[in-house]
Amino acid sequence: MCGICGELRFDQTVPDIDALKRMTEKLVRRGPDHEGFFNGGVLAFGHRRLSIIDLTAHSDQPMVDDELKLALVFNGTIYNYKELRAELLEMGYDFTSSGDSEVIIKAYHAWGGNCVQRFYGMFAFAIWDMRDKSLFLARDRLGIKPMYYALEGTHLRFASTLQAVLAAGGVDTSLDPVALHHHFTLHSVVPAPRTILRGVKKLPPAHTMTFTAAGEVKLQRYWSLDATRPANPLSEQDWLAATRTVLMRAVERHRLASDVPVGVLLSGGLDSSLLVGLLADHVDDLNTFSIGFEDVAGEQGHEFEYSDLVAKHFNTRHHKFAIPNSEVLKTLPEAIAQMSEPMPSYDVTAFYLLGQKVAEEVKVVLAGQGADEVFGGYFWYPRMDAANGSPLARFSQHYFDRDHSEYLTMMSDAYAVPDVTAEWVNNELTQPQADEFLDEVFRLDVTALMVDDPVKRVDNMTMAWGLEARVPFLDHELVELAARMPPSLKLREGGKFPLKAVARGLIPDAVIDRPKGYFPVPALKYVRGDFLEKMRTLLDSDACKKRGLYRRDYVEKLLADPEAHLTRIQGSKLWHLALLEWWLQINVDGASESHA
Repeated sequence: MCGICGELRFDQTVPDIDALKRMTEKLVRRGPDHEGFFNGGVLAFGHRRLSIIDLTAHSDQPMVDDELKLALVFNGTIYNYKELRAELLEMGYDFTSSGDSEVIIKAYHAWGGNCVQRFYGMFAFAIWDMRDKSLFLARDRLGIKPMYYALEGTHLRFASTLQAVLAAGGVDTSLDPVALHHHFTLHSVVPAPRTILRGVKKLPPAHTMTFTAAGEVKLQRYWSLDATRPANPLSEQDWLAATRTVLMRAVERHRLASDVPVGVLLSGGLDSSLLVGLLADHVDDLNTFSIGFEDVAGEQGHEFEYSDLVAKHFNTRHHKFAIPNSEVLKTLPEAIAQMSEPMPSYDVTAFYLLGQKVAEEVKVVLAGQGADEVFGGYFWYPRMDAANGSPLARFSQHYFDRDHSEYLTMMSDAYAVPDVTAEWVNNELTQPQADEFLDEVFRLDVTALMVDDPVKRVDNMTMAWGLEARVPFLDHELVELAARMPPSLKLREGGKFPLKAVARGLIPDAVIDRPKGYFPVPALKYVRGDFLEKMRTLLDSDACKKRGLYRRDYVEKLLADPEAHLTRIQGSKLWHLALLEWWLQINVDGASESHA
């Protein structure tokens, strides 16, 4: 797990090494264990390493194979690297390391760009092929690992974070009106390749991108999700047995691909508790970690009742952290500075604070993110299913943060656009290879929406502390299995029925049968006191007014009664506006000043 960056020149000049060093410096927190550079003429790489597999210098990066004429920078983990290594050894390849990075180099040499189809894992990597002077970029199937880039006429720059790309300088930081519409409609999701900024893009999940030294580019999708029923129907017991088998295999993969101890982020919900249950017999002295916050407006800020129950049941080495609201407010600027894109989800700060505590104990944790999207755990899925109208109408009325008409009353004329989000969602829902409406919804969520929330938040907030978070519920084999499963089976018993069936008899019934909870930070939902004053200060600031994003009457309406204005999935509209402004002040305005 690491931070990567690089620059490729198309004008046959040498890369800007000072810019590369600035990018690499921005990635120190993602990779605190080693720094390395590679300069290959028109191409240069920077790398920051977090040592997880093969802790020796043999796996330091950039990794250069002089014999094969390949150089690599890699962020992530290939869970089946040992099997691939054995296959490559049989093919005659020699290895100098025992890690997964060198496996990528040999696999690329053996199978070319198709190597990504053989990888089980989370990854974003770049390979410089000295034979034909081409650069190959790849991102994993579900976008667990990030890849941002800025493509100018003379050069390409890429990095693991948007901030690292900005640190190089010369990036168009004007705001993209289409991306803003997506951001404010889809809970801050901006589907790839766009970001909020016009000059920064992101490689879409399940894609590779190849550049020649002359600037020719080829974007290719290597994986898609089939959401149709199998030709030979499976019984309910068949589906449940397959879920158990594939999930256990995924957890085992995620546990074994590490040369350091692995812990679990234990929220007290079904998903993380199930991970603990599946690991408990295989890991001695398993570390588990929970975090909680102060109650606000009668809403509980923790789930310790359930996490304590699970930790006691499995006799884990449990670490529990209770965070006062004053600490949340004080820490918010730090957390926002680590967001590659603005993320108003309440639990972003929770993950940041939890990551800080966990990183003092372990370097790798498993987390339950993705289970709700993959197995139908959110309350809006059955509401969509019961709704009438077109697929777009059924989806939007239970998911969109605000309708297009409200968006136009919120944003200034300079950022007015047609209803581009509805157009994008409709196009995604109507793609082939989905049998039912909910198949379309689950596929959209898993392949596009989830990538920006919650997957990105988990990466950003844990890697800010040099902590690798792994998400077994996003093992692509498990995702493929669930996508072909009848939606009715997933939605039974309030959602996630297959996981509940696997968990029954393994973890306490009280955890399985409890109402679904969320990672609560009530102070950001019920905006009061110091939190309200901070949001007022941000939205009334000269920087915000000069930026001219929001209509002032809309801002004043939210400030007058913030708790009356929540989105359809109970997010604070005021916090959403304030968070974007705060993110821009910290990450964009600050970056512009540093390069002025």
